[in-house]
Amino acid sequence: MGEMVSFASNGDSSEGYLALPESGSGPGVIVVQEWWGLVGHVKDVADRFAAEGFLALAPDFFHGAKTDEPDEAQRLLMGLAMDRAAKDIQGAAQYLATLPETTGNGVGTVGFCMGGSLALWSGALADEVKVAVGFYPAIPWEKMSPSWGNYANKSAMIHASEEDGTSQAEGVQAAVKGIQEAGGDVEVYDYPGSRHAFFNDQRLEVHDKEHSEKAWRRTIDLLKSRL
Repeated sequence: MGEMVSFASNGDSSEGYLALPESGSGPGVIVVQEWWGLVGHVKDVADRFAAEGFLALAPDFFHGAKTDEPDEAQRLLMGLAMDRAAKDIQGAAQYLATLPETTGNGVGTVGFCMGGSLALWSGALADEVKVAVGFYPAIPWEKMSPSWGNYANKSAMIHASEEDGTSQAEGVQAAVKGIQEAGGDVEVYDYPGSRHAFFNDQRLEVHDKEHSEKAWRRTIDLLKSRL
């Protein structure tokens, strides 16, 4: 089980859930929430990364607010300043990279839905982020306007759902093009018949066990090979 920690972020402080591996040390991974907030599912994913040998930090972008109501989640997301969230990720990356328990080359970010977009964007923002993985990233990028130039020699992976338009969706293609042109490498995977949020095993109406396990193994393999 993990614990709540505080870390510096843009002259302010943020909180997050930190899960440690049994060995006490390992490569660092930032887990970026869906639009529900820092809910049980996100903490569970961080615990799963810890079980795979990673130090996993899930920042609380909504600063204490969470919900299971879509209308409220929409309101929270609308109130989220993407530039502040980006600073929170940079702060989280710097915090993780400087922990004595963190090993390896830089840190990774893995995000879901809104967090999938933020995770991919973090590779362009934070020097410490060497690998970024976006599960069904909620794009296009109007609120972010990312410049991908910091992706040289970095890696990205996108897990696209069929419901969101597959890997051919305009936003996914824009991210792939930007990352490749910046000198990064990116893998994109499709999951036939998948719904948006297919990885969320606490939302049984959309969850797909087989696709989730395949996407998880691909993510773990990438992080272990690059970090």
